[in-house]
Amino acid sequence: MSSSSSVTAAAAGRLDPLSLAAILVTIAFWASAFAGIRAGLAAFTPGHLTLYRFLVAAVALTIYALVARIPLPPFALAWRIALLSFSGITLYHVCLNYGEISVPAGTASLIIAAGPVITALLATRFAGERLNTLGWLGTLVSLGGVTLIVVGSGQGLSFTRGALLILAAALFTSLYFVFQKPILKQMNPLHFTVWSLILGTVPMLVFLPGFAGQLRAAPLGAHLAVIYIGLFPAALAYLTWTFALSRVGPSTTTSFLYISPVFAILIAWLWLGEVPHVAALIGGAIAIVGVIVVNTVGRPRPAVSA
Repeated sequence: MSSSSSVTAAAAGRLDPLSLAAILVTIAFWASAFAGIRAGLAAFTPGHLTLYRFLVAAVALTIYALVARIPLPPFALAWRIALLSFSGITLYHVCLNYGEISVPAGTASLIIAAGPVITALLATRFAGERLNTLGWLGTLVSLGGVTLIVVGSGQGLSFTRGALLILAAALFTSLYFVFQKPILKQMNPLHFTVWSLILGTVPMLVFLPGFAGQLRAAPLGAHLAVIYIGLFPAALAYLTWTFALSRVGPSTTTSFLYISPVFAILIAWLWLGEVPHVAALIGGAIAIVGVIVVNTVGRPRPAVSA
């Protein structure tokens, strides 16, 4: 192997400033979605909320696709995108919204925090990514930090049948993140996201019965909340996330999901005036330390040959 080829190979998957910025923008929007989801569930059933949110996202991305003249994917890729989207868009959001009916927010946060672990395991098996001992240790440290955030916030940890739905949601989104990587090597990541969200919205049309009545009955605040989580935590955040995923890989990208509760704490503090508990602040610091370990010394160094 030539030295230039070695440099290229070594650089592949490295976390650069642009990818980091895209990840942090995504995490911030996803963290802000919890308030919008709570507001939406006050006026809509979980199924109708999911449909409404992604209809907003799909309409926005369809307009973007027409203006930017984004081509349709070839059939060989389209069916793979549709299958992945059914897992990571349709099933993930439906399971999450229905699961949160009976699962306390703290329990839901801990279950979803298993997502990066599942993703890392899948990426190790199917995507050729590796974590060394320090990487797995950093992952466990971050998971411990999330646990401390939940406990420090006084949220319950009781498990219900809905917990299985949320665990399924974590699995579905992990499959989505890992198995889209080969597709991103064959098409523009932004184009993939556009068609993925549109195709993932189509199965949600099963919730159309009764949807019009809930639209008419919902207050303005609920409409604004759902429109927000459709445009920003859905449409825009998935674009920035896929951009980062195509550059640094699923296990690196999803390791940052551990700091989502940190963003949620800050947003609640600044937006709602909710002062965080000391234990939650300590847990947030621990989660950040774990993410830093994973992304600095948590991966085997590539061999450089002459």
